[in-house]
Amino acid sequence: MSNLIRRGVKRVVRFLLRKVVLKAIARPIRRRLAQFEAATHDPRQVQEALLRGILAHQSATAFGRDHRFDLIRSLDDFRRQVPVAGYEYFEPYIARLRRGETTALLSEPHIHMFALTSGTTAVRKFIPVTQQYLDDYRRGWNIWGLKVFRDHPAVRMQPILQMSGDPEEFRTESGVPCGAVTGLTAQMQKRIIRWLYSVPPCVARIKDPRSKYYAVLLLSIPRKVGMIIAANPSTLINLARTGDQDKEMLIRDIHDGTLSPHLDLPADIRAELTRRLRRHPERARQLEEIVKRTGTLYPKDYWPCDCILGNWMGGSVGSYLRHYPRYFGATPVRDVGLIASEGRMTIPLADGTPAGVLDVTTHYFEFIPEAEGDSPNPTVLAAHELKDGATYFILLTTAFGLYRYHIHDLVRVAGFHNNTPLIEFLSKGAHFANITGEKLSEYHVTQAMAEVLRELDLTLTAYSLAPCWPSNETANGTDTEFEQPYYGLFVEQNDLPDAALGHRLAERLDARLRQVNSEYDSKRQSERLGPVRLELVRSGFWLQWDRQRLLQTGGTLEQYKHPCLLNDLQFRERISREHVLVS
Repeated sequence: MSNLIRRGVKRVVRFLLRKVVLKAIARPIRRRLAQFEAATHDPRQVQEALLRGILAHQSATAFGRDHRFDLIRSLDDFRRQVPVAGYEYFEPYIARLRRGETTALLSEPHIHMFALTSGTTAVRKFIPVTQQYLDDYRRGWNIWGLKVFRDHPAVRMQPILQMSGDPEEFRTESGVPCGAVTGLTAQMQKRIIRWLYSVPPCVARIKDPRSKYYAVLLLSIPRKVGMIIAANPSTLINLARTGDQDKEMLIRDIHDGTLSPHLDLPADIRAELTRRLRRHPERARQLEEIVKRTGTLYPKDYWPCDCILGNWMGGSVGSYLRHYPRYFGATPVRDVGLIASEGRMTIPLADGTPAGVLDVTTHYFEFIPEAEGDSPNPTVLAAHELKDGATYFILLTTAFGLYRYHIHDLVRVAGFHNNTPLIEFLSKGAHFANITGEKLSEYHVTQAMAEVLRELDLTLTAYSLAPCWPSNETANGTDTEFEQPYYGLFVEQNDLPDAALGHRLAERLDARLRQVNSEYDSKRQSERLGPVRLELVRSGFWLQWDRQRLLQTGGTLEQYKHPCLLNDLQFRERISREHVLVS
């Protein structure tokens, strides 16, 4: 196809998108945005009606019968019949789903896939993706996207770069795919809408991180990208770094319309990508000028200044944002919302804040005050009962089989939109640490460490694992090189007979954590996390630290439990100031 014909085809596609398809799509999306706005004025009525509908629809399932949904007439009934529970409570029912018994948990007969995530124990979570799940998922993204377009009209109709994962890592015994729901939704997009996206669905199946980032850039840099979406900001930083590290090869491939043979790509994906490539000599010359002028090849120089980034901003991942000026300049950032495989919880409506409006139209939400997080009979509040500035653990009841589900996310109320709370994610709670999406639990740490200590025939007085950022990084984005965050293994110096054994302990713990937590392994493989590092503290440190912590938290010595996992990003810096780290 000649360049003239190709340009003509593109003009026709743009015309159809702008005048026909997008107008037809935007109308119902605008209607949903108006409905969502109306719902935020009366969250109590909306939430209670939603709960009644979910329970009525799922009453004939095995879970519904076991918990006597037919007898539930009020919110108090619901709370009596169904306990607050984590994934383990639902696993027996989900195991039946995996074997093909859909009525164990769902009224819908068809499961598109199971969305995978790491479990709070060594068990991976399998979240059933039904048609209702997809409808809820798309509605939330549509509302988010429409608000972005209203606030940033310059990015309308511009190409979108969206990172997604493999939708089929494997299949269940009944043949249902298991993987990332982002990959499934990419595959299911209408063909004409697919034209707006710079990356084809097949890229989601690339396993090697560097090759995946490279392929994304090769396909996206020639286009005037208007929006870049990757929930985890560490993904965008690694994407930017890959473009700079491989700039010579990347510019050559863009110029020639080729795909480097050095990339680790499956043959079928390489063939599909090769068919899509075109020569872009003028774009390559522009990139060469950028490198000649700046010495680097960063997105802030090759994508327009009116581009917008969509990613998480809350919790520990917010630490990555300090690197954005170096790679992305002053590009605005819109949080994509508190969203997980289990469901979307918030929809942010403004740039530069991690807070989003609670999505009261999709799931039924309850909240436990932070101070009662470990209580066997905690106070449980509805959305309309929350207080500004207070912190809570969030529970969700969904239309796809999760009820009063404790996702262990600690959130803060950051004001209200009409009468609906604005929710900001803080952390995964006291027994979790989460620098960049690995969702490491204390269970993972203690189980992995027990095995490693047995292998090494070693005993430790005490230890804790804590998230760390390299101490030589700066907060203004001008550091000479981005360094990986990591987990520090804090051990007293007298517990180790020699340094070599200590480093072997850290290496084996890191390897074992990669085995028991797939999310941790993924972040290590993609270099978003560095390996576990040994951090020696002076002898007697943990005894003194535990005494001080007990005084602060209250309780009795008999009830006290030393935490083997800390979620404090400033822990290393704080104890360094106290001169307890041993060099």
